[in-house]
Amino acid sequence: MTLPLYIPWDEKLVDYNFGNNHPLAPIRVQLAMKLALDLNIISTDELVGPVTCATREQLMRVHTAEYLDAVASVGESEGDSALEYGLGTSDNPVFIGMHEASARVAGATLMAANAVWNGSATHSVNLAGGLHHAQRAGASGFCVYNDIAVAIYDLLAQGAKRIAYIDIDAHHGDGVANIFFDDPRVLTISIHEHPKTLFPGTGLSSETGGPNAPGSCVNIALPAGTGDQGWLRAFAAVVPPTIDVFAPEIIVSQNGADSHINDPLTHLAVSVDGQRYAYELIHQLAHRHGGKLVALGGGGYDIADAVPRSWANLLAVLTKSDLAKDVAIPAEYLAYVQERLGTTSGQSFSDGLKPWAKPIDQGFNDLDPIDSAIMETRTAIFPFFGLDPEVNSWF
Repeated sequence: MTLPLYIPWDEKLVDYNFGNNHPLAPIRVQLAMKLALDLNIISTDELVGPVTCATREQLMRVHTAEYLDAVASVGESEGDSALEYGLGTSDNPVFIGMHEASARVAGATLMAANAVWNGSATHSVNLAGGLHHAQRAGASGFCVYNDIAVAIYDLLAQGAKRIAYIDIDAHHGDGVANIFFDDPRVLTISIHEHPKTLFPGTGLSSETGGPNAPGSCVNIALPAGTGDQGWLRAFAAVVPPTIDVFAPEIIVSQNGADSHINDPLTHLAVSVDGQRYAYELIHQLAHRHGGKLVALGGGGYDIADAVPRSWANLLAVLTKSDLAKDVAIPAEYLAYVQERLGTTSGQSFSDGLKPWAKPIDQGFNDLDPIDSAIMETRTAIFPFFGLDPEVNSWF
């Protein structure tokens, strides 16, 4: 029997924890899961565990042996560092058991990807995953092991020939893009805040892939302040056309919730409703190409409010829940958030908006910075796919 949704879950996944004062607080994953359970979007019967750690062999498809050894070594005692590997910085402070915790996150993403690839499930979710900044030989941006790349390499080893990776985190998915920059079997797409205003400072439209994989790297860099309409317009103007030509056998999505207007580390202005619209578009794209979708978490630092609501909406999309978008958040959940964090969450499942994306083929405004960004990406990428980047200007 094929499950509609496969969710690897283990309380030990929250051991990936850089400390109480670090922005990447693991409680955001726990809250998202609890909210989805409290709203009956998912049930405990659908959670699959325990989660096994990725093996050294699986990790070495992505990371160097020296880096793996460094992670294991510094994680033996608090306060250690290996700065040459990005370990022990303010972004990536060392914690006890770092290797095991990081390998378990990768293991959950491997379980999720394998369940979809082998037909056990149509979709899968690992909200603890999505650590897209980790590089082959170093930690970066709160990410130690690149669970996404580990899972993609595992799929390739099992015979996958065309894998699409869609990253809607506010930050450029640089680690995944770098790892597969010259691999034509993997199409990486990242829609993010412009590198002029946000870490990691990469992800320009001109970064289009290596010599053996031209056009395999798609970047949509949007100006700070971009809200629902511009963000979704950019997504719709670039992502579906390239995905449809590439025709992936499976889609892996990174669903960082830090594009939200209230996120403290980024400068986009997307609502939970806009994020849900993007989840729905990705879900539709997956079903247009066989239905196989592996959905991961990612960034998101409004931990008490935006992240849990956004990711519960992701789960609602994947389960095809008929739950009303404006349903009230359960009082028991709100009390739990107050008890754990001393603050409150939004009272509604949504932000009360009805976002939409005006199609770019109805004309564009070359004086608008969002439309200019869209056209930069289309001009850089579409010729590789045999697509015409041009649309009519409104002027």
